[in-house]
Amino acid sequence: MNMLTRRWAILALGLTALGCLPPLAAAEMNEIGKRLMAAVPRHGDKTLGDPKAPVVMIEYASATCPHCAEFHNDIWPAIKKDYVDTGKVFFIFREMPTDNMAVAAFMLMRCVPDENYFPAISQLFREQQLWMKTKPKEELSKIAMANGLDAAGIEKCMTRQDLAEAIVETRKRAAEEFRVKNTPTFFINGFYTNAHEDLKQVREVIDRMLASVE
Repeated sequence: MNMLTRRWAILALGLTALGCLPPLAAAEMNEIGKRLMAAVPRHGDKTLGDPKAPVVMIEYASATCPHCAEFHNDIWPAIKKDYVDTGKVFFIFREMPTDNMAVAAFMLMRCVPDENYFPAISQLFREQQLWMKTKPKEELSKIAMANGLDAAGIEKCMTRQDLAEAIVETRKRAAEEFRVKNTPTFFINGFYTNAHEDLKQVREVIDRMLASVE
C-alpha cells in the first residue's frame, strides 16, 4: 500500500470514528480524495508544505471572488503559519476562475517565476479591489512586474492559448467531477468544505482531520 493510499484509508477510518459520516460515505470520501490528488491540471499544481503531511488541503479559488480575497487576507496567513509551515498540512491551490478577468489574472500569476507564485497570489487578493475597480490590465501588470515578470513576459504570457485553456479546463473539471459550485471551496483530506458560507470552518475541519489521523 503506497503513501497516498494509506493517507486516504486513514481518513476514511478517522471520519467514521468521529461520527462525521456513515461508513459508506466515508468510503466514498476516501475515493474522492484519491481522485482529487490525481486530478493534477495539465499546467501543474501549485503547492506549499510537506507532501508527506498527514492532511492535504486543496483550495479551488477565483481571482475575482471577494470571499477568496477575504480568506487569503484574513485567515490564510495564520493557517499557513500554524499548519503548513509546521508540516501538518500540504496545501494545493487550484484555479477556479468565475469570469474572463479571473482567467487573465491567473494567467499572469502563472507566468511569474515559480518562487514568486504564492507571493503574487497574495498580492493579487490583497489588491483585488484596486485592480478590479480601476484599470485591470494595468494593475495586474504591476502585480506581475512586482513579482519578476517584465513587459515582454507579460505580453507573451497573455497570448498563451495553452495556458488559458488549461486554466479553464481546471475549472470545468472541478465543476463536473467534484461538483464545485462556489469559491472558495476546499477539500481537506477529501472532505468537502464550502468556505463560501463560513470561512472559519476551514480551521475547524483541519483540526478534526488532524485529530482523526493521530
